[in-house]
Amino acid sequence: MKELEILLDQYWVVKDNDKDLFYRVKDSIPQFKTFLSDKLGYGIVINQHLIKLEKIPGSAESFMGIQEFNHPMQYILLCLLLMFLEDRSRDEQFVLSEITEFIAGNNIGKEKIDWTQYSHRKHFIKVLRFAQRLGLMKVNDGDDQKFAYHDDAEVLYESTGLSRYFVRHFTADIMGFANYQDIENAEWGDLNADRGVIRRQRVYRKLLMEPVVYSQGADDVDYDYIKKQRGLMEGDFLKYLEYPLHVHKNGAMLVVPAEKNIQDGFPNTRAICDITLLLVAQMREALAEKKLKINPTGGVSLSRVAFDEWVVELKAKAGRNWSKEFREMSAAGLAANLAEYMEDFKMLRQLYDGREIEILPLAGKLMGTYPEDMAERKGEK
Repeated sequence: MKELEILLDQYWVVKDNDKDLFYRVKDSIPQFKTFLSDKLGYGIVINQHLIKLEKIPGSAESFMGIQEFNHPMQYILLCLLLMFLEDRSRDEQFVLSEITEFIAGNNIGKEKIDWTQYSHRKHFIKVLRFAQRLGLMKVNDGDDQKFAYHDDAEVLYESTGLSRYFVRHFTADIMGFANYQDIENAEWGDLNADRGVIRRQRVYRKLLMEPVVYSQGADDVDYDYIKKQRGLMEGDFLKYLEYPLHVHKNGAMLVVPAEKNIQDGFPNTRAICDITLLLVAQMREALAEKKLKINPTGGVSLSRVAFDEWVVELKAKAGRNWSKEFREMSAAGLAANLAEYMEDFKMLRQLYDGREIEILPLAGKLMGTYPEDMAERKGEK
C-alpha cells in the first residue's frame, strides 16, 4: 500500500507504533502534497509524534460516524473525555474516577450523565475502548470492563498526548453553529460553493470518501463537473492512487483494486458482505426475468414487506452456507441488518420511515454466487 493510501486509510500514523512507517510516510509527502492541497484542499498535521491527514468529506453522510458508536450519548462522552485529556500532558497518569468525576461535573446537552445507570456506564466503556484503540490513552493497570457492573471500579490510565490532535481544526468559531450544514459551509465562508476551487475540491472529496456519487438530475453542478472533467480527474486518481474512475449515467465512483485491501471497503471478508452480494445477484436475476423493473432514477422500488420476502427466499436457498450468527438470525433481523449495511454503502435507501425500500444503482455493480458444488464441499447432500 502506498504512503498516500496509508494516510487516507488510517486515522493517523503514530511514530511510537511504527517508527519505520512514520519516516517512510513523512519522506513521501512532497510527492503528493500538491495533489492534496490543490485538488482536495486537505492539510497535513506533522510533528514529532504523528502524521495526520485532515480528511474532510465533500458532504456529510450517515455512514461517516464512528462505527463503534450507536448512541448520541457516546459522542457526548467522547467530547467530555477529550476535554479531560486536554489538560493531561504526555505520559501523565490518572485514574478512572478522575474522568468520571470530571464528566459528572461538566455535562453537555440536555441529559445529565448518571453513573448509577448501567446504560450510561456501558456507553462510556465503548468510548474508553475507542480512545484506547485510537491511541488517545492506554491502560497501565486494571480492567475498565468492570466499570459496567461497579461504578466505583478503578483503572490506571496514561495519556499519550495525541488527544489534542484528534479534533479537526476549524477556521471559524463553531459555538454559533446550529447544524451540520454550518460545519460543512464553515470552510468556505461567503464564497460561491458551486464554482471554482470550492466545487473542484468538493467533488474530489466526494469521489474519494463516498462509495458512489449519484447524479441528482440535470441541475447537479457536481455531477456536471465529473462528466466534463472526467479525463483530468481519472488521471489524478490513477497517478496518485491507481484507482480507475467509473462514470455512468446515474453515478460515478472510484474502483479500488482488490489487492489494495483498504479498511471498510466493499466487497470485504465480512459474512454480511457475502449475503449482500447474493441478495443483489438474486435481484438481478429477477430483473432479467422481469419480476422487478428499473425506476426512472435507475434503481428498484419495492415495499419493505417485499424486501423482507426477498431476504426470506435468499435465506431458504443459501442460508445453510452462512455463519452461525446469520443462520440463526430471524428473517426480520437479517433484513434489518442487510438494509442498514447496504444503506451505509449507498446501495439502498429507506423511505417513509422504512416502509419502502429503493435499491440504488450501485447495488448492480457487483454480485456474488456460490459454486455449484458448495454443498458437497461442506459434506452435505
